[in-house]
Amino acid sequence: MRLRVDGEPVFAATGGRPFDPQQPAVLFIHGAGMDHTVWALQTRYFAHHGRSVLAVDLPGHGRSGGAPLRSVEAVADWIPRVLDAAEVAGAALVGHSMGALVALAAAAAAPARVRSLALLGVAERMPVHPDLQDAADGDRRLAPELVASWGHGRSGHVGGNPAPGLWMMGGALTLLERAPAGVLAADLAACNAYDGAMAAAARVACPTLLLLGAADRMTPPAKAEPLGAAIAASRTVVLPETGHMLMTERPDAVIDALREVV
Repeated sequence: MRLRVDGEPVFAATGGRPFDPQQPAVLFIHGAGMDHTVWALQTRYFAHHGRSVLAVDLPGHGRSGGAPLRSVEAVADWIPRVLDAAEVAGAALVGHSMGALVALAAAAAAPARVRSLALLGVAERMPVHPDLQDAADGDRRLAPELVASWGHGRSGHVGGNPAPGLWMMGGALTLLERAPAGVLAADLAACNAYDGAMAAAARVACPTLLLLGAADRMTPPAKAEPLGAAIAASRTVVLPETGHMLMTERPDAVIDALREVV
């Protein structure tokens, strides 16, 4: 599905079914340097089970035009304009990593537009290691390699995808390398700079799921505990033996958890 937001083209995958604004909408928000394809299995499921799905490519990512937005707050402010372009009053927001911070900030800033919230691989703060930021700033291959490696648990490194022949590490690396120059660097800098998660969490009143990986080295579950405590209507699910890339490492378990909130 192609939309136009702020004069720029925006692409949103709809899970293989036409988008119907009369059905409950679910907006999926990807993480740093990625695009809508990380949600392929989840979007297809919900599109075929009574939801209208929008898995957006953020500005400058994937098939969307424009330049990447430089802060979590700027992307959060962009989300209601996507809903306007899709002609929906509100949606459940599902965000991963940087996208989880965006979803949280959007729910706090525009509560009337968000009926529920799912935050995957989230933490109160997401500091970026200086070596990773330096590699991304220099557009060096080391940056995608580090993100792909740190982002997967053991099964992602050694195999075990339920779909034979799919290589999780290789897929993530290819996706990150495909991003235009400067995109990953901008996203990482935005994550590193954002310090508004706790204030946003205190303003969120909608039902909220924190979905975490027990083996996540980028956003360990303990780093999400303050958010869970601050969000009034939240619950936390921790998937065992799962890294940061929950959607691809444990796609069925992610769908099962999301069914309870979206």
